[in-house]
Amino acid sequence: MRADDSVPAATGLAGVFAANRAVGRIALAVAAQRGATRRRQVYEDGPLRVRFPNSGKCALEAAIVNTAGGIAGGDRHDIDIEVGDGAALDVTTVAAEKVYRALGPAGAEIAVRLAAGAGARLCWLPQETILFDRARLVRRIEVDLAADASLLMAEAVVFGRSAMGEAVRQGAFSDRWRVRRDGRLIFAEGVRLDGAIAQQLGEPAVAGGGVAIATVLAAPGDEIMVARARAQTFCGEVGVSAWNGLAVARLCAKDGASLRRDLVAVIAAWGGTPPRLWLN
Repeated sequence: MRADDSVPAATGLAGVFAANRAVGRIALAVAAQRGATRRRQVYEDGPLRVRFPNSGKCALEAAIVNTAGGIAGGDRHDIDIEVGDGAALDVTTVAAEKVYRALGPAGAEIAVRLAAGAGARLCWLPQETILFDRARLVRRIEVDLAADASLLMAEAVVFGRSAMGEAVRQGAFSDRWRVRRDGRLIFAEGVRLDGAIAQQLGEPAVAGGGVAIATVLAAPGDEIMVARARAQTFCGEVGVSAWNGLAVARLCAKDGASLRRDLVAVIAAWGGTPPRLWLN
């Protein structure tokens, strides 16, 4: 058989790639039992896995693994996490998530749904998402909190690996956050970069030449937390504010390493513990 005989002409390489897209899902639910947090439901599908390195402690730690080693155009990941009443869960990822270039108009999709019940505590602290040149990513994050639940979450995006001389000259990135407490919307924002991303990041009103950005959100949050964060020394630019029971820090740095140092400083200032996987 000749090499081209295995691919019908009508289908071509585009059809082969479309048929081999990765679809992954995690559904994790935890509950408080006898003073500790225990797994109530764990569902894994496709390349996504979740591991529990410290299941003997009061607060449970979950580490998400993408066995595919990255995300490409047409892939989709769905992550559903539910923290039951009085339970405590820290979630991170084993490695930074890499989003590779898309060969066509179809981009990668990530949908994250987080829920925390009465008196629950959830820390969502994944490692960075790294976009490669010509990557296309749509991410949606939905959070539902009970009236007295607490949340600390951080998401970081790095546009190209500066240490490797990489830059994201073209691509698309769309990020949508919605956070609700007791059914009421308390935080909503969106980020969209499309087309000449490197040029857009160079604009003073966007990132001023920075290639690594992040947002840290704490609920509840107050001016005391803002003051603690502002007292830190940062590598890049960090803006912090509080309103309506929330504290938010927005970070921008020249590279991923500087951004991570600043993230660790903010998280520690707000009483969180950076995951051990961040420090390896």
